[in-house]
Amino acid sequence: MSGTSIAVFTQAAQQAQQWVNELADDLDWPERRAYHLLRCVLHAVRDWLPQQEMTDLAAQFPALIRGIYFEGWKPLATPVENRKKEDFIARVEAAFADDRLNDPDAAVSAVFRLLDRHVSRGEIEEVRNAMKKPLQDLWPAD
Repeated sequence: MSGTSIAVFTQAAQQAQQWVNELADDLDWPERRAYHLLRCVLHAVRDWLPQQEMTDLAAQFPALIRGIYFEGWKPLATPVENRKKEDFIARVEAAFADDRLNDPDAAVSAVFRLLDRHVSRGEIEEVRNAMKKPLQDLWPAD
């Protein structure tokens, strides 16, 4: 029985590492920085979406990515009422105050492309449609 549990943990870690590696490769960044970007963009997406859509998206994440997504979540504070692209980008930039992003839009777009590769087309369309047009424009073109 214990071997099964360890295998599940190992698989979860491997899936999360795969996501971070893909993002690091896409941006030509170190893994640690890519993880930091993934985490802060996932938190912003989570807080920008209506709760039903936010949980539907989470259901498609690997277990460890889902844990990162929900880390620090405050249900009574979400969704963010003023969901402008500028505020979303500012939130991501604030997380990189000590390690400035050269192109925050491109960085966010890279995370959106990663999600696009790993989440079903239907769910991605629902997430995009739940966001305002300027933020939708950072998602990969269909």
